[in-house]
Parts: sequence; C-alpha cells; structure tokens
Amino acid sequence: MLSNLLVAALYAAHSVAGAGSSEARQVGTSYDYIVIGGGTAGAAVATRLSRGLRRASILLIEAGPAALDEDRINIPGNRGSLLGTVYDWGFTTIPQGATKHRVWGAPRGKVLGGSSALNLMSWDRASAPEYDWERLGNKGWNWRTMIAAMKRAETFTPSPDYGVTGVGDSGPIKSVINRFIPAQKKSWIPTMNNLGLPHNLESLGGNPLGVMYQPNNIDPVPWNRSYSANSYLPIASSNLEILTNTRVIKINLQKKGRSVVATGVTIQGGTIIAARKEVILSAGSIQSPGLLELSGIGQSSVLSAAGINQVIDLRGVGENLQDHIRIQTSFQLKDNYTSFDKIRINATFRQEQLALRAAGKVSMMDYAGSAYAFLLWKQVSASVSSSLTSLARSLFSKSGSKIDKQKLTWLNDARVPQLEVIFSDGYTGGTKGYPAPTSPLFGKSFFTLITAIMHPFSRGSVHISSADIEVKPTLDPKYLSNEYDIQAAIAAIRYARKIANTAPLRDLWVAEYEPGLDAVPESGHNTAQYRDFVLNTTLSIFHPIGTCAMLPKKDGGVVDSRLVVYGTTNLRVVDASVMPLLISGHIQTAVYGIAERAADMIIEDAR
Repeated sequence: MLSNLLVAALYAAHSVAGAGSSEARQVGTSYDYIVIGGGTAGAAVATRLSRGLRRASILLIEAGPAALDEDRINIPGNRGSLLGTVYDWGFTTIPQGATKHRVWGAPRGKVLGGSSALNLMSWDRASAPEYDWERLGNKGWNWRTMIAAMKRAETFTPSPDYGVTGVGDSGPIKSVINRFIPAQKKSWIPTMNNLGLPHNLESLGGNPLGVMYQPNNIDPVPWNRSYSANSYLPIASSNLEILTNTRVIKINLQKKGRSVVATGVTIQGGTIIAARKEVILSAGSIQSPGLLELSGIGQSSVLSAAGINQVIDLRGVGENLQDHIRIQTSFQLKDNYTSFDKIRINATFRQEQLALRAAGKVSMMDYAGSAYAFLLWKQVSASVSSSLTSLARSLFSKSGSKIDKQKLTWLNDARVPQLEVIFSDGYTGGTKGYPAPTSPLFGKSFFTLITAIMHPFSRGSVHISSADIEVKPTLDPKYLSNEYDIQAAIAAIRYARKIANTAPLRDLWVAEYEPGLDAVPESGHNTAQYRDFVLNTTLSIFHPIGTCAMLPKKDGGVVDSRLVVYGTTNLRVVDASVMPLLISGHIQTAVYGIAERAADMIIEDAR
C-alpha cells in the first residue's frame, strides 16, 4: 500500500480535490496553464511545468479520482484487475466488420495517472529509427532527442539480468527487472536462443531485437507500481493544483485576427476556468480528438452532425487511429508447475502470497510479465518475410499516405522489429477463457504466448457523435481490415506454436489449450481454420495512437512540431495521440518522453 504520508503529502501539497468537495468549490477562476487530463502524459507535463515555471500557476484537471492508496493499482500482481471497473472509461469499438462484426474493448484509465495506473507495466522501447519523426516533417523529433527525454523520466535499478545502455538513473518513474521469475519462465531465453535469437541485455538502447527479460515500472523499495500519479506528482512544486473527479466539457476558444486563442475551459456544471497562457490537452488518443471536436475544431461533417459550430477546419482530428493487435496461444503446464492462474482461482493461496508480500518477502504478487522477444519477419522465416513483404507492397505501394510508405520501408529495415512475442505466465488468452469450475481442467496451470503485430496497416478513426460529453465516441479502428494484417496474425500463431514445440519449453507442457489442435490442426490444409481463429479471437493490446497526429497539416496533421494545434496560438496536445505512427513496443516510455519534451518546449516559449 502506498505510504499514508505520501498520500497525505500529495493531497496537502497539491490541493487534490473531488468535484463535489468543498475544496473543489475553492478552485481558482484563472491559471497560467491548464492541463486537461491527469494521466500518463498530463501528470508528467504538469509536474515539469510546475518545477520549471515556479512563478506560474498550473491547474491539472482529472475526470477520475486520485485512488493513490488503491491496492489494485499498486500491487504488481493485481495488474489487469481494474479493467472494466470504475477506474476504466470502458470504451468499446463499433462492430468491426472485418472480424465478423465483433465489438472490441478499449480500456482507458479514468483515474489520476490514467492508463499508467491500469497498464501491465511493460517498460520497453522501440528501435532508434522508429523515433525519427523528422522524416515525416517534424523538426527536432528523432532518436537523439527522444532517448534523452525518455531517460529523464526513469530511474533504473541495475540488475545482473540487464545492462545499462539506454536507461535513466535519476527520473521519477522507477524501473527494475522483476524479482519473481516463475520456474517455467526460466525456459524462455534458452528456448528463443535455440530458435536463433540472441539474448539482448540492452534492449532499451535503440536495438530491441532479440530475447530478454524486460524491466517493469516498479519501485523496488515497496515493490509497488511506479506511475505518473505516485512518481511525478509528489515532486511537483506548490504552484500546481490538482482537481480530480472533474470533467472538462469544452475548451473555450476566441478568434483573434487570423488565429484562434484558447482562453480556458468549461467544466461540467458550467464553471469556466480561464487560462492566461496555454491550455494543454492530455486526454489520450480516444478523448483528446473528441474534446477538440466538442470545442469546434475538426471536420465540418463531424461537427455539423453533432450540432457544433466549426471554429477551425482541421480534417485530421480523430483520423489516423492505429493500434497493436495481439493473438494468443495457451498451453497446459505439467502438474509440477504452478502458474499465476493459482492466484486467480485460489483465494487461500492468494492470501498466503499477499501475507508474504506484507512481510517484505518475495511473493507471486510481485509478478508482472517480463519475458519478451522482438523479431524481424525474416527471423520467423525467410518465406514468411518474403510473402508478407510482397503482400504489403501489392496493397500499399500506391498509397499516398506517408504512414503507409514508412511502414513499407520498415519491412526492409533490419533494425525494426515486426513481431513481438511475450511469455505470459498463466492463462491470458483470447476468447476461450480459463476452464470453468465444472471442467476437469479447472485448477490446472497454463502459460500463454502473446504475439503482437508491431506495424499493422489498418488505420481507423474516433469521432464524437453528439455534443453531449456523456455520449461515448464512435470508435472504429478498422482492425484486420486488410489482408496483410490477417496474414501477419496467421504467421504469428504458427510461430508461437513453433516456439512452444522447441526445447526446453516443449518439456514443460502437456497439451495446447487454445486454439487447440481440434480447432486449428497443426498440419494439412488448415488455412481456413487459422483465418477463423484470427478473426474470432484477435484482440487489441491497448496502444491507440495517432488521432491528433504530429504531421504537416497537408498530410492530415493536427499539431505541429511544437505540439500546437494548427490554427491556434496556445493550445497544445501532449499525449499518445500526437504520435504519427506506431512503434515496435509498448508505448508508455514514449508517452513519458513526449511529455518531457513538451514541458521543455512550453518552458522555453514562456521564457
């Protein structure tokens, strides 16, 4: 549990207030800077502004509660337990036609810390070329500037299982190699070595290719999740105020000559809070474009359908939505192995592990997934690489999109991974679910190989459908809407089976549970079965980006290289929505890097 002293200090020092409390009614009527969204990026950028602009007043507004002492956030073994709860916005897609009209979940954090409070604590980076956004027209955004910003966000605890290249040593977010490695997971690195993958001890330094134990964002002193709310905000200066349980319904805009100025925000209930200098929008890839649209910035067709007067015509708002997809294969372990499944199904065992943790001893509740591999398609097989590259070229070589062209280039770049594989302890599969209590398999232990396509070509959109903030947006990622993504997913399943059948991992399990050889035979003419499994079970890995893309306006951009919304003078977007295209890895370190860079820019402009 987070220290009560830290909770009290954070509340006292930064005026964290609930919307219905007396403190909320005492919120100021104007601030120099207003940050909308207290999530991963919002809490980070607000903290850095408070420290860099000591004479300025900063207000951070978060729609959810603080929840700093919530064990389901803080204890690593509880990861994932908050999805679908009061701390989750609970977004869903519209039926995805390419996947037999399935509706996909899209969880996002509705709590101080945002999705950094809900995620599974993967702490990795993509390859160096993938941060070279200068090639897309964004001056100053490259590996050199991003790695400096990302390192500034973290403090890595050295480990014999990892190197020191590319890691930070003095930032707010703590990262560490997990201290609990299940016995079955110890087969991971030698198995992948036997498939030709090198052991990469320095995967955060610009080259993630290979197999490794990745760090998790865990503070090793209490062994709690380290995230933006409990790591950035406590170091903020007293000029930062935090307003929780409060929702912004509109950014107030005023035309001044040929430009538009953000004058502040309106919160639910009608209260207007003025911004003397800037408004920073950090509501995330699903909600930042929606707040722009609710404020009159976006496509005329979207705004008029919702009854909103257009202030700025900006066609890129809500477009360019990209997300990683994941395909899961699960295997039943031999009876002499105990997986994380036991924590989920056995309340007594769970309490025993919590007691070990409370006594300061190593516990299964310390566990967060840490066994990863990043591969080129040619490392999967030469034939897979050739067929997927040819297929992508046939589909997208004539595309006018800079994003598609860059992804085609990366298919031939020996530095850029195309596939991620995660050894996940326990059943963390697709739609089949853990065996029911009535099943003879109930109580058995499993492991899951999660394969994720790093650069899918599907791109979708998210838009408001009403002027009412309570109406959820229309979310249409267009998952698996092209043949490349489908064939890439099929190749991923086949490779996962190859991994599972490679020693020493093969010696650990007795049967494939999902999909199972009855559903998808391993050999023969089984293309249809593989395809059905992909369309029926593929899920998101919850990395939406790109909906307020940092691109030239003519290319569908929403913000410029200073993260200022086109057509405005003082409205910026600072979150994952500005990332122009997906990178090969989990996005949280990049989001912290974007927040760090944004704070530098805002402070520089202020001075």
